[in-house]
Amino acid sequence: MAELKADVLVLGAGMVGVSAALHLQQRGRDVILVDRHELAGEETSHGNAGLIECASVFPYMFPRDFRQILQYAVNSAPQVRYRFSDLPSFLPWLLRYYLASSKERMLHSALAELPLIRRSLIEHEALIAEAGVPELLRRTGWIKLFRSDATLANAGAELERARQYGVAGEVLDAKAIAAREPNLTGEFAGAVYLPAPGFVPDPGGLAKAYAALFKRKGGRFRVGDARTLQRDVAGWRLAGPDGAVVAREAVVALGPWSDQVFRPLGYAIPLGVKRGYHLHLAPRGNAVLHHPVLDTDLGYLLAPMNRGIRLTTGVEFARRDAPPTPIQLQRSLPRARQLFPLGEAIDATPWVGARPCLPDMLPVIGRAPRHPSLWFDFGHQHHGLTLGPATGRLLAEMMTGETPFADPGPFAVERFG
Repeated sequence: MAELKADVLVLGAGMVGVSAALHLQQRGRDVILVDRHELAGEETSHGNAGLIECASVFPYMFPRDFRQILQYAVNSAPQVRYRFSDLPSFLPWLLRYYLASSKERMLHSALAELPLIRRSLIEHEALIAEAGVPELLRRTGWIKLFRSDATLANAGAELERARQYGVAGEVLDAKAIAAREPNLTGEFAGAVYLPAPGFVPDPGGLAKAYAALFKRKGGRFRVGDARTLQRDVAGWRLAGPDGAVVAREAVVALGPWSDQVFRPLGYAIPLGVKRGYHLHLAPRGNAVLHHPVLDTDLGYLLAPMNRGIRLTTGVEFARRDAPPTPIQLQRSLPRARQLFPLGEAIDATPWVGARPCLPDMLPVIGRAPRHPSLWFDFGHQHHGLTLGPATGRLLAEMMTGETPFADPGPFAVERFG
């Protein structure tokens, strides 16, 4: 078979990889997008809350409250669960996560990511318009519910901090909650409404729409195994069922599987995963959910997806490829039914996926130090959908010699030594 040649191979067709491919293509690069699936957006990008979180200034860091840590340790917190048998595999990473979550280091991460957060919805709006899928973006914002005065007070204080960085938000009382979501039932101390974030009712579908745009503009999509990537006299070579693909440069955008490429090449990057689950359910009767709603104190979120009401869980610490243990989902389901009139499950089985995370909750974006023609774009933690187009632009600007719109320094792999 004849080999395919291009300027750049982008490995991984999730939101991050597809976005990088599009931005490189816009700058005149001939790009081949490679994934192990025949369609884009089949892994981590498929399963999330659907939020383009342009109001999320502060990253999800490890808590410093002793009572909360104790809850996590005894597996009694609904937001977080861990598999005891997997503890040795992720405990060293968890310690690095804890150390990176000091007040000073958290603020450093927040300020480093802020230009990307601010750019996130702008970049999505441009791609959605070009892809011709305006129905995949709803400007509803989202709601965080609180069942105790203490958690509401903490959320109010965090909102005040975020206002310093241009975040708009509104604290809702019980009457205002009912006005926005009349089908919710429960005793709430209050809620925070964030109007700016966009909502995507089919996240996997949006990745597919971006991939279709990439192909319409002349980009090529190939099925292949990223683990076959090898150095080549021309740059990089990847085996595939339809023949090899060769390019001068390669981009690793494989999310939680990025280690399958960077480790054999000699990079010791502390990539961890946070697993999560979701299940779609039909609403009962004429019940309508107008916004994504986070039941903060009980650790689950409901989102009105095209497929049905998506119930998503918090974080499970486990090995990336360990068998699913949807205990959080099983515990959340009766609580969610009390909050909103949910009918039968639409999915035959729950979905499980992994979020790729670095200890400082910042992605790795930039050139691989020992391989000048290799680039990294992974580790977007809870914000792959949000940040994919923004980091794709940043990476493409770096690769093509443009002035980057944001300082790429905090995202360099060299920060890990």
